[in-house]
Amino acid sequence: MTLASGRPPTDGDAVLGVSPEVVFEPPTVEEAARIVGESVSAGKSLAFVGGGTDLELGSHPERLDVVVRTRRLDRVLEHAPSDQIVVAEAGVTLAALARVLAAHGQRLALDPPLPDRATVGGVVAANAFGPRRTRYGSVRDLIIGISFVRSDGRLAHGGGKVVKNVAGFDLPKLMVGSLGTLGLITTVTFRLHPLPEETVTLLSPGRRATEIVSLVARMHAAQLEPTSVVALWREGDRFDLAVRFEGFGRGVAEQRERFASMASSEAQSECHTLDAAAQEALWARHDALLRAGSFRAKLAALPAAFATVAGQTLVPLLSALESPGLLWYPTLGLGFVTGEARATEGVAVAVFSARTTLGAEGGSLVLHAAPDSLRRRVDVWGSPPSAIGLMKGVKTRFDPTRRLAPGRFVGGL
Repeated sequence: MTLASGRPPTDGDAVLGVSPEVVFEPPTVEEAARIVGESVSAGKSLAFVGGGTDLELGSHPERLDVVVRTRRLDRVLEHAPSDQIVVAEAGVTLAALARVLAAHGQRLALDPPLPDRATVGGVVAANAFGPRRTRYGSVRDLIIGISFVRSDGRLAHGGGKVVKNVAGFDLPKLMVGSLGTLGLITTVTFRLHPLPEETVTLLSPGRRATEIVSLVARMHAAQLEPTSVVALWREGDRFDLAVRFEGFGRGVAEQRERFASMASSEAQSECHTLDAAAQEALWARHDALLRAGSFRAKLAALPAAFATVAGQTLVPLLSALESPGLLWYPTLGLGFVTGEARATEGVAVAVFSARTTLGAEGGSLVLHAAPDSLRRRVDVWGSPPSAIGLMKGVKTRFDPTRRLAPGRFVGGL
């Protein structure tokens, strides 16, 4: 590959501080395939970048010669409103896709932060999500088909609306969360949902973790179907619980009334419906918290273990941070801790401790962002999973010479 056919890198093209030799921005899938194939044949290592919203996730690349940016692959190739399916190129932003779908009264129910920057391919590669995962699931639940460029420069397809598959693999799900280590995602097929007629958010402030676990269990028993449920840490052992319902007006009103009655029935508890401005501000606060600080960690535990996690795991971790923040999805058993490290060693000890307590309950902690000083002290992924042997086999099958984002994934894959 020659510099003349690409462009010199800028600071914005670096991946965790590692800068490539050259950057390509192919306008077509065919050109992208050619770049990947020729780069690998020349012994170059590559990374793939969409909107760059999740580049801090993962380990430093072992080597980086070429960055392929997908922002020019920005076409919505097919939208079948009657089938509730859309096919989009990897560089289409979520905001741009939302505008196309909204004209037909539909949406893709993925809502990670920064939709003006987050791209379809990047969201799949990072398995990014937002609060609507409570109702609609993750990328794996909404993806139908995928096309990508293999390390040899050939196109592969999997799932729905395709003509060629790589036998033996569920390719759409395999590519979710792969961070570009298995191939360059070029197009994605998603299933869609109707835009809601009505959206309402209720806030029950100052709840303890034990109260939230109990209230969520009662919601489940009552068969309420919230779109989003999030506990936003306030201070001490208190959380503000936000619950969002969406759908047809009558159904939303009925669920709102039932939840408000349920939440207010407990002693000294309150629950109120937010007006449009307050509702928008709350979810903006949620998104800002997900992106806050140079330290961001995703925690996973059984939903019923929230009270234990809040007491034994989160307190030491939050205490090690400046301007700490925490949000927890109590129906999912997932949460994020954010902030600035007071001292590397103190945060490292808190992370090790959190992993020990979470691991005893079958949970985990993954660093989504961390200063280099902490990365040198703590593996961002934690201990490799029991399936690491299988994962290595998949990596070898798809990228035998380890040229695609080498070292970025768990276990150094």
